Amino acid sequence: MNRLSAVSPAKHPSAKQVATAYFDAIAQRDLDAMAACWEPGSVDHFYGMAELRVPEDLRRWFGNLFAAFPDFAMSVTDMVAYGEKAAVRWAATGTFTGPGKFEGLNATGASVAIEGLDLLTIRDGLIRDNRAYTDTAELARQLGAMPPAGSAGERAMLGLVNTRTAALAGLKRLRERS
Repeated sequence: MNRLSAVSPAKHPSAKQVATAYFDAIAQRDLDAMAACWEPGSVDHFYGMAELRVPEDLRRWFGNLFAAFPDFAMSVTDMVAYGEKAAVRWAATGTFTGPGKFEGLNATGASVAIEGLDLLTIRDGLIRDNRAYTDTAELARQLGAMPPAGSAGERAMLGLVNTRTAALAGLKRLRERS
């Protein structure tokens, strides 16, 4: 029984109650309880990663996340709720050892620790919209998909991007002269 079922059906649960139930379901890796917190057809916006239509995309993406990170753990570090909004700051950890891929990557064995903030809009006791923010560049670094910040690899990558930018600018100038 999740926290939402304890609220009288005549009165909708508060934004804080819904947000708490949702993040409890994530922590328990319970896809059904997660989806039950949402209005079907709503969208979960993970900036820099994905846009998930609920419930199908939500179940698929989080199911894949839980499989890719068998020891995935998430905890709420702070929550502020007022009216239809709940802002939830969270921390998550996990080791990328599971089967399959995550965001196109094969399992690297890397351990990750990230923080993020979700801004939920909740009406009539259900999540209608979520705007989720995390540092996806830092996540990519921890997964080994990008070089560490300040490293020789990062400097080389930036140098290649700058070289490409300069070459494209040069081509544009040549075309304008023609």
